[in-house]
Amino acid sequence: MSQRKEHWQTLGGIEVPKIAGPDESGKPPYTRGIHDSMYRSRLWTMRQYAGFSSAEETNERFKLLLERGQKGLSVAFDLPTQLGLDADDEMSEGEVGKVGVSVSCVDDMRILMSGIPLDKVSTSMTINAPAMVLLAMYAVVAEENGVAKNQIRGTIQNDILKEYIARGTHIFPPKESMRLITDIFSIVLKKFLFGILSQFLDIT
Repeated sequence: MSQRKEHWQTLGGIEVPKIAGPDESGKPPYTRGIHDSMYRSRLWTMRQYAGFSSAEETNERFKLLLERGQKGLSVAFDLPTQLGLDADDEMSEGEVGKVGVSVSCVDDMRILMSGIPLDKVSTSMTINAPAMVLLAMYAVVAEENGVAKNQIRGTIQNDILKEYIARGTHIFPPKESMRLITDIFSIVLKKFLFGILSQFLDIT
């Protein structure tokens, strides 16, 4: 991949070499970065945080953002979804679709991601307590569209401690919640990244 410009300098006029240090970027163990030329050839993914009302309306917004040149999606979920509640739960009344998109089931995720090339677009989901459920829904929709788990790109926030300290959208007690987020680490490593990492690491 060609560089965006030929020469790179600091604000002080010091030439910045392509590689600086003992390890090469783009090669295991990736301590200098995952791409060989890093942001000289490819900018970081820019994505607008978006999600409102229904899965249909948010899907339209996602498609508009992608048409306008965005390379990734950042999903904003409503409070019931963040708390693992269905849209028709009495505790969800008045909050469905207010601060993000409502996703109660895999059918909602199918609609949300309809017509979006999940093998080409990375998706960031700002979700913590029910992160494992939303990730599972996303993986199901991807596989239904011919995209294998190891082709999926993106992030889930998966930071339950933030919910106890700041926001309050936790579902389970701290110990059990920590178990769930560490289970997600294991599942993603074994089920999603295995095909990629097994080329470089001894993973069984």
